[in-house]
Amino acid sequence: MSTVDQTDGQQAATAENRVAMRNAIVYSICQAFNGAAAPVNIALGGLAGSYLLAADKSLATAPVTGFSVGMALGTLPAAMLTRYIGRKFGFIGGLAIGVAGTLLAGYALMIGSFILFCFGALASGIASGFGQQYRFAAADRGTPDFKAKAISWVLVGGVAAGIIGPQLIIYTSDMMLPVQFAGAFFSASGLFIIAMIAMLMLDSRQAPEVETNEPPPVARPLSVIVMQPRFLVALLCGTSGFALMTFVMTGAPLAMVAEGISRDHAVLGIQWHVLAMFAPSFFTGNLIARYGKETIVATGMIILIVCGGVALAGIDLWHFWLSLILLGLGWNFSFIGATAMVTDTYEAHEKNKAQGVHDLILFSFVGLSSFMSGLVLNSYGWATLNIIIFPVVIVSILALVWLLQFERKQVGFQRM
Repeated sequence: MSTVDQTDGQQAATAENRVAMRNAIVYSICQAFNGAAAPVNIALGGLAGSYLLAADKSLATAPVTGFSVGMALGTLPAAMLTRYIGRKFGFIGGLAIGVAGTLLAGYALMIGSFILFCFGALASGIASGFGQQYRFAAADRGTPDFKAKAISWVLVGGVAAGIIGPQLIIYTSDMMLPVQFAGAFFSASGLFIIAMIAMLMLDSRQAPEVETNEPPPVARPLSVIVMQPRFLVALLCGTSGFALMTFVMTGAPLAMVAEGISRDHAVLGIQWHVLAMFAPSFFTGNLIARYGKETIVATGMIILIVCGGVALAGIDLWHFWLSLILLGLGWNFSFIGATAMVTDTYEAHEKNKAQGVHDLILFSFVGLSSFMSGLVLNSYGWATLNIIIFPVVIVSILALVWLLQFERKQVGFQRM
């Protein structure tokens, strides 16, 4: 390759990464405000559910389950809609659903309807499901070595979400007294509106195509993509990390309040947790580039084990808060690493269906975990909730070890 061609290639790569950086910033802003609605639904969903339910408190976390199920239901429509009308307007449509959902949840609290409140949480979850596509969308542009950084930058917006959401709860939950929590949900609708405005700044142009005489690529069947060992292990690890995080986090506010800890301290515990989920994203992409995706996923899984150990060590405030911080950190490493692993398994023309089915499976298990959290907590207690972490993490780590050995063998066969 001539010096001129190298210079042109470097300039093209720089220009492409500049667009990718701008879009990552837009997605990060949207993640901050869309994501800030999640702590409102998670921290208050169980407490508001308990407030609305006079008898069987085991269903108190059903609104959080509705939110998680909504995330699962939103993934495939998000992938399909953004494919046909573009990322920008597809994501704006998802945010509009979030506005409707939070307003419905606030209204349900005003009239005392538990079922309507669950539907409001479901709609908010659908909006969050659209938001989960931001991390994949950030990888639409940029050079291959830039994509992991773009994914982690998007999740940096969660740092702001971790501050905005809990503070909104503290300052607006009693705004509509004597009805508790309604003010927070009405206020949360404004978060989605701000994200809609930010999304208008997205550069939704497609990446420039490389000139070639080859015929257009043919997308592989979805079954072929999904059955790749790397896809399956990445899905297992991402699902395990996310489901365990949801499982423990959903029950944590109820467990804290049951142990005599104040509601505000319980909400602040969720704030520290959400900050721990997203603050490491400032450097997670660099860690992945240096140590590899699999190493970071395994590190996240080990941190989840430490989280379970701290939670089992006692029920003082610091036990809850430290375990929630470790829970968030373990989620960050395992989820971002697993997401980066998934992006290795499909081509650009296969991304929509691969991402959609990945998130549909993942958030289906997340929804199930949030529902089971209330049942397990009510029937068996906080300790059992954390004991379940250990076998799930061990299976995930063993799968990672198997994958590395399998891929080494495949490389060896190809060299023979």
